[in-house]
Amino acid sequence: MANIKSAKKRILVINKKTEANKSRKSEIKTYIKKFEVALAEGNLEQAKEYLTVCEKKLYQAAAKNTIHKKAAARKVSRMTLRLNKVA
Repeated sequence: MANIKSAKKRILVINKKTEANKSRKSEIKTYIKKFEVALAEGNLEQAKEYLTVCEKKLYQAAAKNTIHKKAAARKVSRMTLRLNKVA
């Protein structure tokens, strides 16, 4: 355990940021799963809605350095390709 005051503060800050990042990643995964389910069921309108939500969430996470910006772009690109293939 840290003894220095600044180190104790850093631990608290890191824990808060870790929780925020976990929450963001979990939310993104949930929307991606919803997108995949809608796509599998053939519900294209709902899949398009989930794609726009996923795109927004992924780029926001990338802006906050939760995930890498190229990883976000890659995921959006692959989801878009899958939607266009079905449509």
